[in-house]
Amino acid sequence: MSRVGKQPIPVPDEVEVTINGNEIGLKGKLGELDHQVPAILGVEYDVDKRELRVERKRDDRQGRSFHGLHRALLMNKVQGVHEGFLKKLEIYGMGYKVDLRGSKLVLQVGFCHEVEFELPEGISVEVERANAQQENPARFTVSGIDKQKVGQFAARIRAVRPPEPYKGKGIRYSGEYVRRKEGKAFTGLQ
Repeated sequence: MSRVGKQPIPVPDEVEVTINGNEIGLKGKLGELDHQVPAILGVEYDVDKRELRVERKRDDRQGRSFHGLHRALLMNKVQGVHEGFLKKLEIYGMGYKVDLRGSKLVLQVGFCHEVEFELPEGISVEVERANAQQENPARFTVSGIDKQKVGQFAARIRAVRPPEPYKGKGIRYSGEYVRRKEGKAFTGLQ
């Protein structure tokens, strides 16, 4: 039995759960999400205990592999409609900038052109500090109710200019450690 799959999912009081066959609807203060459960699995909702349980109908290989996966996906969606998810990013490098123009995120990270990202539906960006300076990075936050979309969008942004190991310039997650390398040594040969 899956250790993750057999754990119940606690549902906060503010979250409404509707089960229609294999379709589960979650509605919270931040929005609504749906989850399609495969026919191999079943979902039960205990109203009194306010918890969801994912049960396997078959004990074959596919049923066992989907059990923990769909329990984790459901847990993320319950947490998403209740609290939401966010990723904090920082931009290091003199002259590097981040700006929000309407529904576009615009980055200036050392290229001859600006890099623009159209904000996906359900994703919002908040800029805390627009310009990067010597030791003060530019900071912004990507947030939304869908964990997968938030993580994917943050990863796409970071991939534009990943942190380099010599000067540490680039885009990184808040709290990410960048292992620094020493540059070329001057030998002083004559």
